[in-house]
Amino acid sequence: MAKTADDLEAVRVVTTALGGFSPEEQERIIRWAREKLGLAAGPRNLQDTPAPPVSSPFPGDRPKTPGPAPAKDLKTFVVGKSPKNDVQFAATVAYFYRFEAPPEQRRNEIDGVILQDACRLTGRERFKQPRTTLNNAKNLGLLDSGGEAGKFVINTVGENLVAMTLPGQSNSPAKSRKPKKQKKPTTKPPRKKR
Repeated sequence: MAKTADDLEAVRVVTTALGGFSPEEQERIIRWAREKLGLAAGPRNLQDTPAPPVSSPFPGDRPKTPGPAPAKDLKTFVVGKSPKNDVQFAATVAYFYRFEAPPEQRRNEIDGVILQDACRLTGRERFKQPRTTLNNAKNLGLLDSGGEAGKFVINTVGENLVAMTLPGQSNSPAKSRKPKKQKKPTTKPPRKKR
């Protein structure tokens, strides 16, 4: 006889598995799980959506009320992530506007104009062809096509890069590079004539 699904047991398993993660990490993991299961996306930012008071079915559980996340600006976020190249920069900008920007600045998609503006705001040299950079990020699997031509949206690979991988090695002490030794030119003895 097959065991019937138990909703409360599933909730216990999920809450136990997520227990050791920060609220931001929990949101990201749940979002990824929804995508993996093919479920419709939840609210754009669960942090901004007030949850109704719920009495827990588990004895001793108390609802946690997370404090408001500190508002970040794009420049601070990009400096903290230290993208190493143009496509990482594009993914970082897309991530910021989708998940980290103040609520009134959030957007799911970015385009060349937004990427150029991000360069201006972060003090980075402007792109000659920002759409080429966005297409390169798409071709590398960091962004997906958006709802319209020229629009791009960060995907889970790009999210993982920005959230988990960047800032890469920037937190470790910089390795000192030894200058390459230059070879001394060798002088060949003159050839003897025969």
